[in-house]
Amino acid sequence: MHQKDQRPRKFVWPLQAMPLARFMSVSYVLLIIYVSLNPFDFDFQNGITAWAWIDAPLPRFITLFDVSVNILAYIPFGFLLVFAAYPRWRNFVALALSLSALLALTVESLQSWLPTRIPSQMDWWANVLGGLLGGLLAIPLGPQWLSGSAIRRRFDQWFGLHWGACALFLLFPWSQIYPQSSWLGTGVWGHAIFGSIDWGTTVVNHVAQETLITALCWLGVALLLSLGLRPKAPQWCILNGLLFFTVAIKTLFTALQFGGEFGLIWFTAGALWGMALAMILLRLALKLSQVAKFWLAFFCLVSGTIAINILPDNPYFILTLRHWHQGRLLHFNDLMQWVSVVWLPIALVWMIRNVTEFKSQH
Repeated sequence: MHQKDQRPRKFVWPLQAMPLARFMSVSYVLLIIYVSLNPFDFDFQNGITAWAWIDAPLPRFITLFDVSVNILAYIPFGFLLVFAAYPRWRNFVALALSLSALLALTVESLQSWLPTRIPSQMDWWANVLGGLLGGLLAIPLGPQWLSGSAIRRRFDQWFGLHWGACALFLLFPWSQIYPQSSWLGTGVWGHAIFGSIDWGTTVVNHVAQETLITALCWLGVALLLSLGLRPKAPQWCILNGLLFFTVAIKTLFTALQFGGEFGLIWFTAGALWGMALAMILLRLALKLSQVAKFWLAFFCLVSGTIAINILPDNPYFILTLRHWHQGRLLHFNDLMQWVSVVWLPIALVWMIRNVTEFKSQH
């Protein structure tokens, strides 16, 4: 082999936009704004100007946790910016530094009118440093990491042009983090819609109840997502992989919410039997036509939603909430509660909007 052929060649990035990175960047900006400004109880008459924190002295007590969180929160933002702006903008360091500084400046200024937040220069500098580190971490990887990579090609092979189904697929595990009475019980809207039902001294088999709700919800969710998967994709393996990943995410965050010894407190007999039953039924249901899967998914999701909102909560679940110390995860838990509430309506809207496509495929 010639000596020139053995030399390492410089990697050339392709001139291709990355819609996935742009979508993720916008989503992450919204997440930062929500976490930083929640609960949005602004008091514009408090006599403090938006720029007062710039000239204010540093806080007397600066904890390692606060500095670390402010740095880590902006690392993904700077990381994603590199891919989102390519190929129009290639000065990656300046891009990550300037946009991180601008976003942090806006958030810190708005926090001046929040009674529960204290803006400071320390937070701003930590945010800027996090954005810069994220940009520096992204540069060596190359855009193939998000666009044109094996992961991206795999999702294209699975979902094709159904990016709505792909987004629901990625969002589903996060909709299960917030504590709920029944595992996989999406659509917990409480008494706002279904009213209050007094069950009195009625004895309910909560194992059978959770088995039913878990089976209905997972069968409905899996069939809904299968409508967005390509027919030649290994649908049963993909959906079961999503289920196992959701179990891992739920275990991890339950341990953070309740303590390490309670990480599997949600994994009850009803949850186990419900998942097992749904996996068996899903194997058979995936052989149905698109229209049949549509109506079966719709029936399961609506039935599961009605059941989880009307049937009584498991008293043992109510007792476990006493061990729930939200602490520094307060705003994160609030966000996950919103995700658990809105996932099902968004999924149903996507189903209804694409019903004509499913009929044409049939």
